[in-house]
Amino acid sequence: MLSYRHAFHAGNHADVLKHTVLVQLLRYLTQKEKALWFVDTHAGAAAYALDEGYATKNAEFESGIGRLWAQDGLPAPVAEYLEQVRSLNPDGALRRYPGSPQLAQQLLRRQDRLRLFELHSTESGLLQQYFRGDAPRVMVQAGDGFAGLQSVLPPPSRRALVLIDPSYEDKGDYRQVLAALRDAHKRFADGVYAVWYPQVQRRESRQFPEQLKQLQRKDWLHVSLTVKKPAADGYGLHGSGMFVLNPPWLLPQALRLALPYLARALAQDAAAGFDLECELK
Repeated sequence: MLSYRHAFHAGNHADVLKHTVLVQLLRYLTQKEKALWFVDTHAGAAAYALDEGYATKNAEFESGIGRLWAQDGLPAPVAEYLEQVRSLNPDGALRRYPGSPQLAQQLLRRQDRLRLFELHSTESGLLQQYFRGDAPRVMVQAGDGFAGLQSVLPPPSRRALVLIDPSYEDKGDYRQVLAALRDAHKRFADGVYAVWYPQVQRRESRQFPEQLKQLQRKDWLHVSLTVKKPAADGYGLHGSGMFVLNPPWLLPQALRLALPYLARALAQDAAAGFDLECELK
């Protein structure tokens, strides 16, 4: 929805899961020399201040990235994610949090390309200003990312990672994600598609993972991280999930290392836990 601002939620437990997975995907996919396209359909503002403005209202980062910030002995995938966040905070104090476009910029190479879409006029303006002067490597388009996805697939290099993570404040987003993935798969079946979704007490959210699994019988991965029991009033986010089509074959192994730690570190009550399932070729 056009009222949604991710800055309120930057660095929370859902961002930790999403970006832990994203860092692993980018690390694996940049091991081949051939150029990679990163497409972000709901890019946000690229980076967020945690010590001022929207993020301080509920301070959701304190129960997310804040719990990991000073920890040592982390599992390698979590440490690799934390390294990327720390690169945006060189003095050692947690003041800024990278959104997906910033993480991609840090991990992608000169030959790679970023194609970023954002519908919210304020966020898209911030995104365009943030990456001003970076064309043609980075292109920002103010507009609907679902429609924009059609314009960039298949990419010239025939290699792409697509991140789809709308707010889902509008329950129609679930249908739009499924439709966008079906269309994208027809255009470019070999792409890697990563979908984030919220765990909320809404029928669409509960049904979503099974609907995603129907997109293709093999070569998918689904992971979810629950941090607390659902609220009695039915509102709020109690966890989130990531679904990946055509995942790199080492991704399940990395997440089996990361998820037990994240479930313990980010737990808010005894209902915390995780699930990981995959069907690979």
